[in-house]
Amino acid sequence: MSITGLAIIYIILWWIIFFAILPMDVDRSKVVKIEGEDPGSPENPKIFKKFVYCTVITTILFIIIYLLMKFEYLNLRNIIN
Repeated sequence: MSITGLAIIYIILWWIIFFAILPMDVDRSKVVKIEGEDPGSPENPKIFKKFVYCTVITTILFIIIYLLMKFEYLNLRNIIN
């Protein structure tokens, strides 16, 4: 598989995992300080921590998928046909 194909797989996998991790560890119990502010929005969403977790998880899964494709246990061309 080409570098472009691998990059696309990594990016798609990263976004899927990021959106799965995003709602975790969020404290939604806050007092509304400004009129019109959403009470469900978190004060500290911990985005950097979630970014790091997402990148680590994605890299591990991507390496597994890459090795499965390299040794032809997972051949995407045969699955499509």
